Amino acid sequence: MSAAQDPPKPSSDSRQRNDYSRTERFRLTLRAGLFWWGMLLSTLLIAPLSLLTFPLPFHWRYRFIGQWARFNLWWLKETCGLSYQIEGGAHIPARNAIIMAKHQSAWETLALQRIFGPQVWVLKRELLWVPLFGWGLAMLEPIAIDRKAGRKAVRQVVEQGTQRLNAGRWVVIFPEGTRVAPGERKRYGIGGALLAEHSGYPVIPVAHNAGEYWSRRSFIKRPGVIRVVIGPPIQSHGRRAADIIADVEQWIESTMTDITTLDTKRGF
Repeated sequence: MSAAQDPPKPSSDSRQRNDYSRTERFRLTLRAGLFWWGMLLSTLLIAPLSLLTFPLPFHWRYRFIGQWARFNLWWLKETCGLSYQIEGGAHIPARNAIIMAKHQSAWETLALQRIFGPQVWVLKRELLWVPLFGWGLAMLEPIAIDRKAGRKAVRQVVEQGTQRLNAGRWVVIFPEGTRVAPGERKRYGIGGALLAEHSGYPVIPVAHNAGEYWSRRSFIKRPGVIRVVIGPPIQSHGRRAADIIADVEQWIESTMTDITTLDTKRGF
């Protein structure tokens, strides 16, 4: 007879979904429904209009399309009671740089647009194929990579990233490559650090706990205040990519430990 095994621990996402009474869950579901309808309608409005901005300079296009993020952050606060606060804002340099941020939800893709200047993102190319949403995204000239391309994708990040930086744009990279549930971590990819090494631009690390309010598989958005912490610039001149990414990972992960709201006593 085999030894009894402990059942697997539920993920932090599932624990958050089960942390409400039935009445509270119903109320939060209604509020989340209002938010999602607002996001859908704003996408239907902005995405087709964004195509008309194609002949305009990038900064004009970015300003117009960026109103979508501005609206949805406001609407999120009004409907779901979810806002954010910034810590370490003094670390944001006057000149553009490379942003490396924790990726827990869709929320940070909105908020980073409001916190930093005109920017482009390193993202999987499949996002450009999404009707409406992908159209507007393409107008912002992202660095769209094939994540299965390996070294070719890394070269693309370095080459196109350097071009975007030299054009005065911030480059946003999620070094773990995908959304990660609160309390978890994945291997930090080297691509962003290679971009820093070859371009000479500094890295601005960003930690936040958005996934504890807007989790990756939950319809409900928990009310509260998301903490966004911006770290001091990590310099890249004369440094190896391996050392740069090690500093980025150490700062982000140690800061994540400090800002989490998850209750470790209950196994979060």
